[in-house]
Amino acid sequence: MDPKAFVDRVLPKLPSGASAGYALQHWPFGGRPTDEAVGVLAVPGVDPGKLIDAVMDVDHYVGHVEHVVASRSIPDPRFIGDRVRFYQRINVPLLGALHHELVLSRLGEIGGWQVAAWDILTPETDALSAKDGFRSDYSHGAWLVKPGVVAYALGSAPKRDDVGFLKWKALTAGADAAAGRVIQANIEGMARWAARR
Repeated sequence: MDPKAFVDRVLPKLPSGASAGYALQHWPFGGRPTDEAVGVLAVPGVDPGKLIDAVMDVDHYVGHVEHVVASRSIPDPRFIGDRVRFYQRINVPLLGALHHELVLSRLGEIGGWQVAAWDILTPETDALSAKDGFRSDYSHGAWLVKPGVVAYALGSAPKRDDVGFLKWKALTAGADAAAGRVIQANIEGMARWAARR
C-alpha cells in the first residue's frame, strides 16, 4: 500500500501553470476494469491547508461530502499522526451502497501541490459484510491543492462477486463515463465545506 505511487502517476497529468474552468483526464492502468482519472477545477481563493484539513477530517464527511452516508475513523496504532484508518459507506444513486476501509495520508507538498492520498485496506475491506453494501476491490485516490486550483484523482471498482452483471457494467464502464461529473461535484463540495470551516 503506497499512495505516493498513485500520486506519482497523477502529477504528470496536472497543469503546470494557471488553471481555468474544469478539465478531466483518464487513463488505463494495470489491466483494471476502470480507468484512473483526475479532475482539475479552478477554485479562486481556495486555501490549500484548509482544504487538506477538511479532507483529513473523515469523522465529519457525512453531510458535507456528497453520497457519503457513513464515515468514521478507526483507532489503529499502525496509522498515527498524518495517517488515519477509516470506514466509509457511500450511497451510489440507483445502484446501492458501497463500503470499504481505507487509510488516508497527509503527504505534504509535492511538486507545488498540497497532497492527501488514500489507499484501500484489502483484508479489512474483505472482512466487511456484502449484505451491507458491495465492497471495493480497489480504491485509491488523492486530493491535490494549490492556490486557486483543486485536483481530485481516483481509481476504484467493486468486487466482481458482490454485484450482478448489470451493476458491474454500471460501476465499471458506466463509472468511467460518469467520472467527470462525479469528480467535479466532489471538488465543489469539498471546497465549499473547507471554506465554511
